[in-house]
Amino acid sequence: MKKTISVIIPAYNEENNIINTVLRINKTLLSMNMNIEIIIVDDGSTDSTLLLLNKYFDKVLNFKIVNNETNLGKGAAIRAGIDRAMGDYIVFIDADLDISSEQIKVLLDIMQIEEADVVIGSKMHKCSVIEYPIGRRILSLGYYFIIKILFKLNLHDTQTGLKLFKKEVLKKVSIKEVGFTYDLELLVNINNLGYKIAEAPIVLKPQRRFGRLGLGTAWQIWRDTIKLYFILRRKNDL
Repeated sequence: MKKTISVIIPAYNEENNIINTVLRINKTLLSMNMNIEIIIVDDGSTDSTLLLLNKYFDKVLNFKIVNNETNLGKGAAIRAGIDRAMGDYIVFIDADLDISSEQIKVLLDIMQIEEADVVIGSKMHKCSVIEYPIGRRILSLGYYFIIKILFKLNLHDTQTGLKLFKKEVLKKVSIKEVGFTYDLELLVNINNLGYKIAEAPIVLKPQRRFGRLGLGTAWQIWRDTIKLYFILRRKNDL
């Protein structure tokens, strides 16, 4: 029997990209010998993202559109997608497709080869090809050391927007965070349960001239990371 793969796409104000993104992901999945499901979660967009999704994909087989009426954060959007996912494998991928959907195949291959339960894309993998400003590289490196020290997590990159999970793993953990540290909390919990997490090389080519990660967002990520550390420490998860 064919396995099913569910791809969750959190989207916020992506009217310029969302249709092309969904079509490209669908094309990638159709080339694979699997049943497919695409779940697009509109996280309270204030532009025409939801309108376009409903126009092109409403009631289309194997597509699900989820609407968060207000902007709750990327973690909340991912949680909403997980709740509706039926696949044996579940993928998270960012709507901007800085990392192309074709790389989903790479993660699946690595999951099989390394007998991993989770595979995450990593900008710091030795085989990754990154078109990234030097400032972002420095931030990523600094964040890696903070994560290693605070959370004892032997992963080089928790924030890249492409991740693959076996469904049964996600069913064993919960995400409380709703913002940018949702994936860090998820990976810490998965690691604590003893599941194997592998890292995969990626090709990253920013699709926007100006990225969304400004100094304000970077500060919020650092602040939420420290907050998460104390939350998990109180729970004796660290």
